[in-house]
Amino acid sequence: MPILNALLAGLIFGAGLLVSGMANPAKVLGFLDIAGNWDPSLAFVMAGAIAIGSVGFAMARRRKYSLFDAAMLLPTASRIDRRVLAGSAMFGAGWGLAGFCPGPALVCVGSGEFGAMLFVVAMLVGMKIFALAEQRPSQTNGS
Repeated sequence: MPILNALLAGLIFGAGLLVSGMANPAKVLGFLDIAGNWDPSLAFVMAGAIAIGSVGFAMARRRKYSLFDAAMLLPTASRIDRRVLAGSAMFGAGWGLAGFCPGPALVCVGSGEFGAMLFVVAMLVGMKIFALAEQRPSQTNGS
């Protein structure tokens, strides 16, 4: 049953990305082009998502289990450090260059869009590089 719930949630999320225009790289790049022909429509999509997400997280914080009896595992990290800033910068650069972020890219892969496929391959390679870097023993000064 959890797999069906995840599938349904993914289908709803994907449909929302399509309806909102978030899966259209031209629309996303128009939103990011604040110095040119700026398209503010995705700001409204994001504001709506933040409002709904805030309510969802507030409700989730009060629960130990989800509606489907899965343990609630909410993020606990709150520190903004070099890694968060570097990751945010790389995410933003990738979003600005390609017009995709991970969710919309996966939606577009389903429609056979080559640019999205290339983006997802690059994203997976980056994730693998990160995983390998995390496994490397940390180097300390003075050893």
